[in-house]
This record gives sequence, C-alpha cells and structure tokens, in this order.
Amino acid sequence: MSESTVVRVDPSNERMLKAWNGDDGALWAKRAERFNDGVAAYRDTFFSAAGIQPGDRVLDVGCGAGQTTRDAARLATAGSALGVDLSGEMLGLARRLAGEEGVPNVSFEQVDAQVHAFPEAGFDVVISRHGSMFFGTPLAAFANLVRATRPGGRLVLLTWQPLRLNEWITTFRTIIAAGREVPSANLALSDPEETEALLTSAGYTDFRCTAVNKPMYFGQDVDDAADFVIEQHGGRLSDLDEATRAKAVAALRADLAEHQTDRGVFYGSAAWLVEARRP
Repeated sequence: MSESTVVRVDPSNERMLKAWNGDDGALWAKRAERFNDGVAAYRDTFFSAAGIQPGDRVLDVGCGAGQTTRDAARLATAGSALGVDLSGEMLGLARRLAGEEGVPNVSFEQVDAQVHAFPEAGFDVVISRHGSMFFGTPLAAFANLVRATRPGGRLVLLTWQPLRLNEWITTFRTIIAAGREVPSANLALSDPEETEALLTSAGYTDFRCTAVNKPMYFGQDVDDAADFVIEQHGGRLSDLDEATRAKAVAALRADLAEHQTDRGVFYGSAAWLVEARRP
C-alpha cells in the first residue's frame, strides 16, 4: 500500500488493519501458496455449499491473496466476483495472479467489510474462507453484509471449531510455548449457538452449521514444514535463550516427523461450514 492510500476502517478494526496491512499480511502474501495448500481439503465442500451459479455476483470477504475469489469467478462465468481485504500486499498479489491466470471477471478492493458501502443487495452469494473471524464488531459487520446480499441470497462461511478440536494449532502453540503458559485464545465464530444468534440478529435466516474435519497440510517433509511453522509462529521463540529455543525446535521437528505421510506432513483440523440466507 502506498503511503497516500487511506483505508477507512471502523475504530474497532484499527488493530487488524495494522496487522494485515503490515507484517502479518506480508507473511501471508509471501506464503500464500502454502496457506492455500494447507486448507485445500476444504475447497470442494466449501464451494459445493456456496452453490455459485454462472450469473451470480459473488462477494469474498477477507479474501487474502484471492484464491477463493478467483475460484468463485471461474464458477460465475457470466457473473463476477469481488474480493475484499485489509491487506494491500495480499491484494496486490491477488490482482497479479488473476491476470496471470486469465480470470477477467474478478476484482479486488482494499476495504473494511464492516463499514464499506457495498451496493445495496448487490451480491447473490457472500463467501468467506476463514476471513470472517476478525471483525472488531461482528454484529455491525454482518448487518452490513446482509444489506449487501440480495433477498434470497446466500452467506457461506468456513470458520474454525474451538482450539481444543484443532490438533495443528494446539500442538504448535504448546510446543512453541516451551514450558511457558500457553496464551489463552478464543476463536470467533467457533460456537455454533453464538454464531446463529449473531447472524440472526444481523438479519440472516435459515442458519445451518455443519462440522467438517479435514487433514491440514504443512509441508512436503519435516524440513519444509518446520521452516513454515517456525516462520508463522516463531515470534514466541525469539525471547527464549538459545538452549531452550533449540529444545523447542527439536520437539517441533520430532512431532512433525510423527505426522509425516507419503503425501507430506498433515495434522488434524476441524472447521464449521456455516450457511445462512437473507430473507
């Protein structure tokens, strides 16, 4: 993002803008292919639920480097797909890849979906693959998305189930803590009852939440996976002394080795497929 570019965000999302338009976004842009490969097992289930038709107008919230937006555009052959995100660097990559892959009916905008003035009833389908969990004020965000969804239009989200059900994140957080207290964390939209109440209050109806469990890919072998995991989570290792850090890295590599298969390194993951409709 150039210094002259100003992204209008709700005050509750200022921290997210700083992160995703800064170091976090830069890492996700650098490792976009690996992040996409990691959750590739969810793709068919996600797009089957979205049910995108050739003439649909699709909004992809928190699109990152735009893989799901481009995939949606390929399904909406006579329609269009708009991807929105806070990360200027990821959106730059998304635009470049769309050009290289020859996807003409796709566009990207750097906006805060919580407050952006989307066209009223402008989209037939609103999708988000793990991008809808970061709103500072979720009720306001989904109310804005309801307004952008046409009557009868669909909302399809992929969100994480609680941390304890996701082997990958609980394992990595514990190992990298290296004996220290593991920071507490709650994943937004991980409780189906709370998510139903939120979306219903925002104006959606016909709520449905389905548990989906898939293997999550981290690398072709231990070295490859360790490099990726340490790059993503290694900030917690930086303040350890050399010996403790080495011990933690060794523990990580040993655990990765236990998850090595002939197709690469995989850990269990658990997501919710959330579906709703604007009445």
